[in-house]
Amino acid sequence: MIFDSLRPFIEALRQNNELAVIEAPVDPVLEIAEIHRRVIEQEGPALLFTNVKGSAFPVLTNMFGTARRVDLAFGPRPEQLVKQLIGSVDSLLPPSFSSLWGQKNMFMDLLKVGFKKVPGERAPILQVSRREKPLAGIPAITSWQEDGGPFVTLPLVYTEHPNHRKNHNLGMYRMQIFDDSTTGMHWQIHKGGGFHYHEAEKQGAALPVSVFLGGPPALIAAAIAPMPENMPELLLASMIMGGKLPLADNPLGGHRLPAEAEFAIVGRVQPHERRPEGPFGDHFGYYSLVHDFPVLHVDHVWHRKDAIYPATIVGKPKQEDYFLGEYLQRLLSPAFPMVMPGVRSLWAYAETGVHALAAAVVRESYSREALGTAFRILGEGQLSLTKFLILTDKTLDLADFPLLLETVLERFDPFKDLFVFDQTSHDTLDYTGPRLNHGSKAVLLGVGAPVRELPGEYTGGPIPGVRKLKPYCKGCLVVEGASYSEDPELGSRLAERLSEEGCPWPLIVIADDADIADGQTAFLWATFTRFNPAADIYAVSDASRHHIGYRLPIVIDARMKPGYPDELFPRDDIVELVDSRWKEYFASASWKG
Repeated sequence: MIFDSLRPFIEALRQNNELAVIEAPVDPVLEIAEIHRRVIEQEGPALLFTNVKGSAFPVLTNMFGTARRVDLAFGPRPEQLVKQLIGSVDSLLPPSFSSLWGQKNMFMDLLKVGFKKVPGERAPILQVSRREKPLAGIPAITSWQEDGGPFVTLPLVYTEHPNHRKNHNLGMYRMQIFDDSTTGMHWQIHKGGGFHYHEAEKQGAALPVSVFLGGPPALIAAAIAPMPENMPELLLASMIMGGKLPLADNPLGGHRLPAEAEFAIVGRVQPHERRPEGPFGDHFGYYSLVHDFPVLHVDHVWHRKDAIYPATIVGKPKQEDYFLGEYLQRLLSPAFPMVMPGVRSLWAYAETGVHALAAAVVRESYSREALGTAFRILGEGQLSLTKFLILTDKTLDLADFPLLLETVLERFDPFKDLFVFDQTSHDTLDYTGPRLNHGSKAVLLGVGAPVRELPGEYTGGPIPGVRKLKPYCKGCLVVEGASYSEDPELGSRLAERLSEEGCPWPLIVIADDADIADGQTAFLWATFTRFNPAADIYAVSDASRHHIGYRLPIVIDARMKPGYPDELFPRDDIVELVDSRWKEYFASASWKG
């Protein structure tokens, strides 16, 4: 089914018992977020809050909080079309009548991709215009108690290159509401909207910005998709929808607006203007701190007369963004071998905040080809922000991280298959580096035939400095000792001592809690969001011919370090409030939690 707006999707959620309507009065400051987090933890339904304090607009959250709802939103057709499109390349080159005729259904689908103009009187987005205090009454959510204020968490931020208007970008960048007419604009490095602003700023010009809320669910998916630079996300949205995206001219000037959106926030970002933004509890599971970011000055807001405000809550995985990101990887993964011929499949791990860890199955048709492919991956768009990259030439399901790690640990040669690069870029939300946007990267290769048998159970004696240990998978041992502040040298001591003793475990992870070994989500989150490769990987090493060769074991210190931002926890009084009102929230809903 094609959803050309939020309304039919909400109705489909209702009909499939995937929607809970909460009529009790709720506060957008912390209370909605705590309800949302509990529901998603229980794999519960989407939530429509109809009585939000301080606002006349209902709030919709958790639209994509399970794989089932993601499938309901988009169906199998987009994935089938992408696979068919990629698979047809060889058969269509060179083109012939028979090959073209054989793909006629695909071409018919592609003809549906694009835009269609909708007259203003038929565009629901143009029903109400607000010029005076345009953001007043918008029910933006405050998710965590240390947040700098309310944030718009599902903004679809549309910009155009100041010199080439056909070069447009749709991205999702959180927006802190400062007052009734200004917001922050959290353009991170390597994001399309930020590139457009950089070009405008060089010219001393303001950049027009339009922010859409709601509309077809496909718009939300397209905005967060890791599209190559200069590839239009609006066309991806149309392809996912299976029909042309309806757009309407803005009577007050500026960008065209999605005719079926719920809200459109229209304004400009002035050059060289910055304002402190944050903190914000983000999808890494920690607070991103206060930094200066550009400012959006809102000129006017359009909205439907009965607009519904869509929002999401982020925090420690798995949250709603995990399921949407997983879908987008499935959708776009067939294209990776076309863009990067040495790549067979690729996966970024949402459990780590996405950019902290990625893995790929690659071709190794000659010695060290995999290393060249690693450089290719790290030079591709947003993948260049990857902190830790793992490669193998063995076909496997990359989403199964224990299987991947065992496959690599069986094969890697520590002298030539581990590379650490300092003085590189980090994701803006990753605070493990020495300063914002700066850090290091590591590449781990495991190709060819196995070179060792991995232990599965620990049978050695006590390890000095270690009070608890657990295997995560074969070859990887998680150990717990004193905190980093109490014993910062534990990593280097373990690497030296265990190397001398001939430790059979090739990988040791030091954690604040060894119980992270009990599951993939906990292990990936606590490990890869808490270490910077150049600072926190330890091993006995030898330097020769400008190459550092390592000896086993490799020790990763993934404990919390001084200066890291705080982990996200709900405030006690909000927890108690939601506890006391839980039955009230769901009094009229079939789902009770």
